[in-house]
This record gives sequence, structure tokens and C-alpha cells, in this order.
Amino acid sequence: MEKALFTLWMILLTVAAFFITTRIYKRYSYSFLIPVLTSTALIIIILCVLQIPYENYMIGGQWISSLLGPSVVALAYPLYKQRHFIIKHLFPILGGVLVGAFSGMVSVGILSKILGLNQTLILSVIPKSLTTPVAIEVTRGLGGNASLAVVGVMIAGIFGAIAAPVIFKFTRVSSPIGRGIALGSASHAIGTSKAAEYGELTFSMSSVTMTICAVIGSFLGPIIVWIFQI
Repeated sequence: MEKALFTLWMILLTVAAFFITTRIYKRYSYSFLIPVLTSTALIIIILCVLQIPYENYMIGGQWISSLLGPSVVALAYPLYKQRHFIIKHLFPILGGVLVGAFSGMVSVGILSKILGLNQTLILSVIPKSLTTPVAIEVTRGLGGNASLAVVGVMIAGIFGAIAAPVIFKFTRVSSPIGRGIALGSASHAIGTSKAAEYGELTFSMSSVTMTICAVIGSFLGPIIVWIFQI
């Protein structure tokens, strides 16, 4: 009974933290206040203050984490909904996704080599631009550490969502398609949530791109590893 109650409290803590930070973000709309970043920081602070070990928190947190898989499967819906638009702009979309996925993996591979990171860490951060459930499976297939992969995915997503407005302004990217492809291929779900602020078409493109990028990235991962002979 006590374990069930504690589980419920941890789930409520997570939901409440996200709800509060979302309200703050809607009110002030600064990029560095994106809910994924601020809610994570808030939960960490609460766990530290109350001295709740991470393992105990995950008794309830694992129930939320288990929803990651079904959420990725649900991404098939925007693909179906936008199927006519995708067919019409098939080559720009595929070209953008290929460039985004390939450059994302190659750049982190080159940077990791330059910094002299160990093999496990390199294999773990290569799928950083893929959505979390896919990145975890790709990392396991490559022989990396799934926990490190999640950290890499979070950093890529948060940084992309924060930096996107500045990059779009500097590069003068105003096309909904261009913005959607950039956010979806570089910052997965976190970038897609940011894309919603630019309109329905940008959001749809980002969700579609994120899904296609996850599929393409699953095949590209082993190829990139082979290229770098990791």
C-alpha cells in the first residue's frame, strides 16, 4: 500500500512540475524557460531538498517513461494525416531529413574523436538527434550506454529548442517547411513542441520529420560507426 501511494506521489510530482512550468512558459515565452528544461530542474531540486533517491523517484517515474514507446508509435498519425503534403514535397523533405540526420551523427562523431572521448560515450551520443525510445534502441544495438544516450538526446533537444529562434533569425529561415525540418531532425520531440509555436504546418512538418529521421537514423547509426571505425 505504501509503495503504491509513493508511486502515485511521484507521478503527481512529475505531472505537477510540468504543468507549473508550462504555465510559466506560456506567460513569459522565453526560450530558456521551455518546460522540459525547467520541469527537470524543478524535480531535481525537489528530490535534493527532500532527499529522495533517484531510484525511489523512478518507482513512479517508470510509469511515465513506459509511455515513450506508444508515443512514438502514435507518430504514425501525423504521417498519415500529412501524407498528401509529404508526397507533394517528398524530395525536399527526404533531402532535409537525410542531411539533418547524417550531419548530426557525423558532426558529433568528429567532435567526439577530436575530444578523445572513449568508445562507449561516442556510441552513446551518436543517436542524439533521434527521439528517445529510438535513440535508446539504436545505442544498445551499437553497444553504447542507454542512460548516456538519454542525456545526449535531452541536451540536443533542449539546446536546439533554445537556439532555434536565434538561428532562424540569423539565417533568415522563415519557411514553415524549413523550420519544421530543422527542428524535427535536430531536436526531435522537444524541437517539435517548439515548432508548435510557429504554426500548425511547422508543427506537422517537425513531427513528420522527427518520425522519418528516427527511421533513417536507425539505419545510419551503424554506417556512421563503420565510417569512423569506432
